[in-house]
Amino acid sequence: MFAAVMMQEDNCKRFLEMLLDIEILEVKVSYEKCMIYNPEYKGVRLDVYAADEKNTRYDIEMQIAAQHLGKRARYYHSQMDMDILECGHEYKELPETYVIFICDFDPFGLGKYCYTFENRCLQEFTLPMGDFSRSIFLSTKGKDADSIPKELKSFLDFIRQDTPENNTKADDAYVKVLQKAIRRVKDNRELERSFMTLDEYRQWGREEGRAEGREEGREEGIVEGMLRARREDLMELMQELGDIPEALKDRIMSEADIDVLKSMLKVVRTVTSIEEFNKQITNL
Repeated sequence: MFAAVMMQEDNCKRFLEMLLDIEILEVKVSYEKCMIYNPEYKGVRLDVYAADEKNTRYDIEMQIAAQHLGKRARYYHSQMDMDILECGHEYKELPETYVIFICDFDPFGLGKYCYTFENRCLQEFTLPMGDFSRSIFLSTKGKDADSIPKELKSFLDFIRQDTPENNTKADDAYVKVLQKAIRRVKDNRELERSFMTLDEYRQWGREEGRAEGREEGREEGIVEGMLRARREDLMELMQELGDIPEALKDRIMSEADIDVLKSMLKVVRTVTSIEEFNKQITNL
């Protein structure tokens, strides 16, 4: 559900501006961005992956379990860099990157709403390394309300609610926008199927913790589950357009690129026939 709301670019833009105290002209958002560059290495699925007009990259994650957060952030930064820097390009082209965890717990136990990390020299702490990467951990369990903007605290209080869409007492303008966005998603049954509710996400987090010893297999299972869900959604929508040719069925059921499947889902919602759909996906 968080991804469903944050994929709406204005919602994501307002969140980043509020958190980082910067002005952003525009952002482009991808959700459930899969990065698997080599089958021999661990892939990642980023909840919300955004880029602004300066090419600054942002990974925003909802985190339920406190498991290796520092190392997760380190690995996510490395995967983002691989996504950005193509072969033949220079290191100076790497933009700023932010990995942002929104935690339904206090990740470091110091009672803070916000923990921000960057690489600095231990011998001269005022000297940054200049790699332009930061990791930010937000906590819904903070106690230092005076250290963060009022709007950010309202947002974290909203996240902490078991059923935030039913929180009718919110008086923060941004929270009201998020409430409306959640209601729109819930009113759209087709869209809601593609996203977890908060309770489902928490359950997934507990299951993730129990399966920590089976990390590699779990990651593969998550990716395959996402692919299967997109294929099934696509086939169901296509059936409303008419009979599906066997060749087209085979292509969809064998498609292993989740971004291609997402593009197909966007197309199928705009066409009126199987023939038109087939033409528009030719170059995907």
